[in-house]
Amino acid sequence: MAVEPREPRAAITRPRFDPREAGRLVARVTPVDAVGLEERAASLAKRSIKREAKLFALDLAIRCTDLTTLEGADTTGKVVALCAKAVRPDPTDPSIPPVAAVCVYPQLVPVAVGQLRGSGVGVASVGGGFPSGLAPLDARLAEVRWAVEQGADEVDVVLNRSLFLGGRYRQAFEELAAEREAAGAARLKVILEVGELGSHDQIRRAAVLAMAAGADFIKTSTGKIGRGASLPAALCMMEAARDFERETGVRVGVKVAGGVRRAKQAVQYLVLLHETLGPDWLTPDLFRIGASTLLNDLLMQVWKERHGRYAGPDYFTVD
Repeated sequence: MAVEPREPRAAITRPRFDPREAGRLVARVTPVDAVGLEERAASLAKRSIKREAKLFALDLAIRCTDLTTLEGADTTGKVVALCAKAVRPDPTDPSIPPVAAVCVYPQLVPVAVGQLRGSGVGVASVGGGFPSGLAPLDARLAEVRWAVEQGADEVDVVLNRSLFLGGRYRQAFEELAAEREAAGAARLKVILEVGELGSHDQIRRAAVLAMAAGADFIKTSTGKIGRGASLPAALCMMEAARDFERETGVRVGVKVAGGVRRAKQAVQYLVLLHETLGPDWLTPDLFRIGASTLLNDLLMQVWKERHGRYAGPDYFTVD
């Protein structure tokens, strides 16, 4: 499918950390108080919010959603329908905002670009050997470049956990830095796959390495293993982003993905974000939720808050 070229994007500028300097940043990562982290995450998750604040949070969660389909059975028709829903989540209610982006496999990027041009909704592509990140590096870089050439505004790549967990931090850093360069002006989201890292210390270390390599976002999970996002893991990453900004002056976004299916979960992550990074992070430019089924629950909760009752189960389209 031919795609008309878009206007050139503004170049993304990030400080280029020398591998040795990046190594020092990783080496200076302090151990995480796992008990304190988990207790804080659990405490913040219980915080109640008033109706107006809840409506604000639901609206924000919709605007921060990366509406995602990453299945082998994805078709052009499915992506076309998903893009329509991304632009008008509830066709009967124009006050509901569009989502941040639609996330698809590289082959379907041209379809999404054609559907979303001029809508304000971004096109995100997974890349870099998703979901394992273990394809040959040249092939991973070529995939990232190709997705951007086809019109992707953002590319979600994966940390090479084989290198990282083997202690080969410099090589893992250099691979991510090469993917950052291959992405050009597109945003680069680096998936840590927190369910495979083994500890909060490793999550924090991986987050710092990815940020030093030039990630625009650090992301929890691929959604392709049994363990996806969790409140403690997300809090660990948010604290790493907070401290990274304090040390370097660079703001890096956070994306939670994998198992986020209910509006209640989305609101909990927003509470963590606000309490850890502050109101400046309450924007799609710095926070995303990757999800395929969350949007309908957000719409149902908005309906309930506005009308005092839930809409019928067949009111919204099935993704």
